[in-house]
Amino acid sequence: MGEMAEFPLHVRLFMKGYRWRRIDPVPWAPLLKPLAECRVALVSSAGFVEPGQQPFDDSVRGGDVSFRDISSDIDPGALIDTHRSESFDHNGMQRDPNLAFPIERLRELVSQKRIGSVNHRHLSFMGSITAPGRLVRDTAPEAARRLAADGVDVALLVPV
Repeated sequence: MGEMAEFPLHVRLFMKGYRWRRIDPVPWAPLLKPLAECRVALVSSAGFVEPGQQPFDDSVRGGDVSFRDISSDIDPGALIDTHRSESFDHNGMQRDPNLAFPIERLRELVSQKRIGSVNHRHLSFMGSITAPGRLVRDTAPEAARRLAADGVDVALLVPV
């Protein structure tokens, strides 16, 4: 975790004035079967897209609340970083996309029989959504419906 002083002035000013939201109570769904029998999907806010997919639109005021399906058989090195935020160093996730989209780690967990299977698709969102109303109202429920239709038992959230 960085110190506020490490951020550029415009980021510090934004953070100071931002209206942080609190979700209370936090939604919770208990795991209904052993993890070794569960289908798992990644949900990342790294802003990754696959080659040929439309990048996230960094001109949308409050942030682009859309998401991209990422195929389970993607080579993580092919993922393209379209995250708009300047408040973190992108070098790590560009060098090793598994830091922000740990698909290879999920594949290893399947081979070790620690999880049952990896879903055929995963979801990539743009982080840095400063106006999350549309995300909460429209996008997140649609994303959840898709994963539920796929039979996903566990969504591994990977915030960036």
